[in-house]
Amino acid sequence: MSALSGIRVLDLGTFIAGPYCATILGEFGAEVIKVEPPQTGDSLRRLGTNTECGDTLVWLSESRNKKCVTLNLQAERGRELLRQLAAECDVVVENFRPGTLEKWGLGYEELKKLNPRVVLVRISAYGQDGPLRTQPGFARIAHAFSGLTYLSGEPGQVPVVPGSTSLADYMSGMNGAIGALVALRARDVTGEGQCVDIALYESVFRVLDEIAPAYQKFGYVRERMGADAVNVCPHSHYGTRDGKWIAIACSNDRMFARLADAMDQPELASHERFGLQEPRLAARDEVNRIVAGWIAAHDHRTILAACEKFDVPASLIYSIADIFEDPQYRARGNIRTTASRIGDIAVPEVVPRLSETPGEIRWLGEALGAQNDDVFEGLLKLTKDEVQQLRSDGVI
Repeated sequence: MSALSGIRVLDLGTFIAGPYCATILGEFGAEVIKVEPPQTGDSLRRLGTNTECGDTLVWLSESRNKKCVTLNLQAERGRELLRQLAAECDVVVENFRPGTLEKWGLGYEELKKLNPRVVLVRISAYGQDGPLRTQPGFARIAHAFSGLTYLSGEPGQVPVVPGSTSLADYMSGMNGAIGALVALRARDVTGEGQCVDIALYESVFRVLDEIAPAYQKFGYVRERMGADAVNVCPHSHYGTRDGKWIAIACSNDRMFARLADAMDQPELASHERFGLQEPRLAARDEVNRIVAGWIAAHDHRTILAACEKFDVPASLIYSIADIFEDPQYRARGNIRTTASRIGDIAVPEVVPRLSETPGEIRWLGEALGAQNDDVFEGLLKLTKDEVQQLRSDGVI
């Protein structure tokens, strides 16, 4: 049994945020029907590295487990079929600009009339209300607007991309899945669906620890700190003699004492030196210089061995090549080699891991309209002739 068996999801999204929400639900057993425009399909099919099947690696990985159908939503017949699909679904996911569904006569109030139990997940750049609600935006814009980009990079230098340009999309997709599951649980009690409203920037702003209360209480504006952390030290990245980089995380005094022992400089952890967090933060540059000097004098294996011996949180900063060779990734099965339209490819495994009803990857991203017959004939009970006529009319 899958955890979400019996739940049907209508994925109207494009690119990543909305579709990733639907992907998560599909990984845990929901039936996901992915709706795309005929001929062109979702723009995600062209985002990333192209492959011989005509779709990108991003599409193949992120559109896993979805039934792909086409509908021309500019045509009234297409919108009517979409209404019929929505009436048969538990969750509808969209990430258009606010007002788009309403323009098509498919806003939440209309959907409720068709299906009072439906949960509508809406992900947009700035949310469904507010002065910026109709403005366009992608993850990069969300990173900037949320405050994350301002914090990313070296002091006084140009703000940089925080790891992935799609971070806000993935985070909002996860929040969308959480919202959908909470709404489905509430529906078990009330019998009614509801609307889940997520702005891309909100997903990022929510995880920026104490920047809001620190500003409100003390007027403190955190600036870029490079690899350092604002409230703990040493908690940064340091170069080794053999050209690698090591991440060290000393989040309290006990961890720093263990690091001092690993460095064979236990006196550093005395109260007269840097044994307490406050003096370490006050002398951040000096502490970092001492740690950096020790690490720079050794190769990465020596440093990691010393950290392991003294129970200091540390890791080599991995490239994707390192990840593929790592025994922890292998033991956890974090990379799954899966059959696809271009042969076997490696994709990230489902997260989180459930002991009794685990998620699974049943198939990777399908061709455009691959399940048109299955959905329109099987679910909506159209005849083969009706489906063929829809193709001839450009509706699917």
